[in-house]
Amino acid sequence: MAKEYSRTQRIGDQMQRELAELIRREVKDPRVGLVTITAVDVSRDLGHAKVFITVMGEETPDAVQQSLKALNSAASFLRLHLGRSMQLRSVPQLHFHFDESVSRGVHLSALIERAVAEDRLHKDADESDTKE
Repeated sequence: MAKEYSRTQRIGDQMQRELAELIRREVKDPRVGLVTITAVDVSRDLGHAKVFITVMGEETPDAVQQSLKALNSAASFLRLHLGRSMQLRSVPQLHFHFDESVSRGVHLSALIERAVAEDRLHKDADESDTKE
């Protein structure tokens, strides 16, 4: 039998949806670029939530830091609106972090593609050597 989602996972999923909408609609800070919320990890006691984001378009470290700084300064505002929309007894404190898994995944994919291309070159070179 498959394990059901825990309460913290369900709350994290709901927070992810609500935060994405709130950031898009309510946050007017120009430092916040095109932010995508990739995951929300809620602690077991529902006291804290790590919100993992990626910044589309500008992935320079400076742009990422500016977006994180703006979101962390807007955390109490977002927490207030989350409390109104989610109807929780206590809303977790929000801590925004950059999600490096996307950029790591792109890097690993590039490495794999390069290795496959080099393997094909070596295979083609070996086949041409055997024909001669």
